[in-house]
Parts: sequence; C-alpha cells; structure tokens
Amino acid sequence: MPIRIPRRLTAAVLIGALAMCLVVTSRARPHDDLAEIVARKIPALLEGPGGIAVAVRTSGRTWFFNCGMADHARRITSDMLFNLGSVGKVFDTALLALADQQGALSLDDPVAKHVVELQQGGDVRRITLRQLATHTSGIVLPQDHSPRPKQTFTLSEFIAALNAWTSDQDHEPGKQMIYSHAGFMLIHLALERRFGVPFDEVMTQRLLKPLGLRSTLLPTASAAAELNPRGEIPEAFARRAVQGYADDGTTIGGPGDLQGYFHWPGTGQMYAPARDMAMFLAANLGELPDQAALQAAMRRAQQGVFQTPKGFYQALAWELRKTDETIVDKYGGMNNASAYIGLLPERKVGIVILGNRGGSTAMSEVGRGIMPALARR
Repeated sequence: MPIRIPRRLTAAVLIGALAMCLVVTSRARPHDDLAEIVARKIPALLEGPGGIAVAVRTSGRTWFFNCGMADHARRITSDMLFNLGSVGKVFDTALLALADQQGALSLDDPVAKHVVELQQGGDVRRITLRQLATHTSGIVLPQDHSPRPKQTFTLSEFIAALNAWTSDQDHEPGKQMIYSHAGFMLIHLALERRFGVPFDEVMTQRLLKPLGLRSTLLPTASAAAELNPRGEIPEAFARRAVQGYADDGTTIGGPGDLQGYFHWPGTGQMYAPARDMAMFLAANLGELPDQAALQAAMRRAQQGVFQTPKGFYQALAWELRKTDETIVDKYGGMNNASAYIGLLPERKVGIVILGNRGGSTAMSEVGRGIMPALARR
C-alpha cells in the first residue's frame, strides 16, 4: 500500500518514510516534492527480499534512491551492478540505429547479408534487421516464451534452426509483433560480423566508451570456455554485483550470474549500475552536449514502427504508449533480476529502476506513475 505523506515535509522525513532507502544527489539536494513522488511509489517494489536502485532524471538533474539489500550483508548503492535482462536490448538498438545512421549498414538489410550462413536458408533470408529489432520478423523459438523447454543452442545449432525455419500466416516477416530473444541474438551476430570484432567489443567501443559508461559491460571470453560458453563477468566487476533472488526469497545463482539458452560469446546479459544508467538515460533524453550523433540515433530508435493489438507502438526494442503523455519505455525481467527504463522525451524526464529480485513486473507501473508526476511538479 502506498505511503501517505503530507505535502509539506522535509527531505529528512521523506528519507525516513522510504524505509531502508537512502537518497543520494548528483548535483543538488532533492526538492521535497520530488522525494515525495518517489516515496509514494517505491514501497510497492520492496515487498520481498533484495532491494532496488533508482535513478531519476528531471530538469537537467539526476537523483538516486537506493533501497534495501544487495545480499545478506551489503546495502544497495548506486555503484552496484545489476543484471539488466532485456533492458540491454535498448543498448543493442542504439548501436544498430547508429550504424544505420553512419552508413555502415541499413536497417532494411536482410540479416543474411551480414550473417552469411543464412544465405543457404529458406524464409530467414527475407528477414531484415529492422524486423528483428521490432520483434516483427516472425521468428520465435519455443525457448522465447514460457513454458520454456530445456534445449539449448550452440551457434551452429542456432544457424541450423534458422535455416530450417519457414514462415506461415502467423509468422510472416513484418506482419505481426512476437517478442523474440532469438531475434536479438541474431542482431548481435550481424553487428559483430559487420564490424569484425566480438560483440562485447562492438558495444564497448561504439557506445559504452563514448558515453563514459565505465562500469557497464557484457561478458568477456572465458579461459574455461567449455564451462562458460557465454563468457563471464570479470571478477573485479562480479564483486560489485548484487545477489539475485527469486520472488519467494530464495537465492538464484551468484553475483554476476548469467543465464540463457544460447551457448556462445555475445549472448550473455549486460550488467550496469544505476550511476551509469543515469548517464544512458540523459543520452536518450538528448541532454549530453558532446554526443549529438549518438543521441540522434537513440531518438530514431525510440520512434514507433508497428502498432500492436495491445495498443502500444513497438519501436526498435523500445515501446511507446501514447496517452496524455507519450511514454517510451522498456522492462526486462528474469527469474532473479528485474529492470525498467522509461522516458518522457518531450518533457526531458526519465527513470531507471534496477532490482535484484525476479518477477517484479510492478516496476513498469511504478515507473509510468512516477514520470508524469515528475513532469507536473
């Protein structure tokens, strides 16, 4: 139940009302009304183990709210690393839109132009990069949706499955939206083939370094590749990662845990702290003065492409909800992590919520409630 707080309260009282939360400012003390807005919504996400890290961007400033525990001994901080899950897809599409903008490839290229093993396939040859990025390719594997079978894929097995794929009236490229993790693994392959380096290097050199995201990373190649086929989070970063919990409080994996049914480098999840995500948030709002080209690509990635039966518009990984305020957002959920990023682009307002408990789908509702309230303050 939301906490009821009188409108005129000091920041100190509001911090107390957040119950196990610490407010950290990046440039100035938070206004009482800003802290009140967050305080009214955040308790809904703290019913269970673990905690959350929140970054709020408004009026050209950033505030951080850290709540709960990273594990049995450590409190959440803005510098701890969280598994982003599918929020990592909006990083992928920023790369893709930038490559299109710079002429390195076209969003309308068939993916088989870059992943040449697919040129011997059937219907997969008709699928474009844009369709993969908007979940409209028609390609979906049983593992993409619950209940997920236990079968996993090596790269050669994945390529063989795609070459054997055939479209039908419910899986026609460009004609429907079906959420597909497999489609984004194919984007990873296309980008690393186009630029001739592993996907984590493409991401680091073309996006993370220019934005100064020093603690955001993808898994790197492991010396024990047979044990860690997706790669691994380097030990120095894994020590800063939170413990992941199921929604019933049981621990799942360890800090820096990687999951998935793809077993080759470039398929592991991205890890990031709230502090880096605040910079990524500012870039997506177009507020970094020295990153005009990259921010233009990000804005292109946010444009709606396909209207879904549920009423929202699918963009390049992002989703658009057009009500009184146009909300652009993305949720990512795993069995031991949850993440949300949301924007009101025209108002220059945004929020990131990172959690170390699985199944916290309420993040989307909370984020969509906080942003309009911030815009009205």
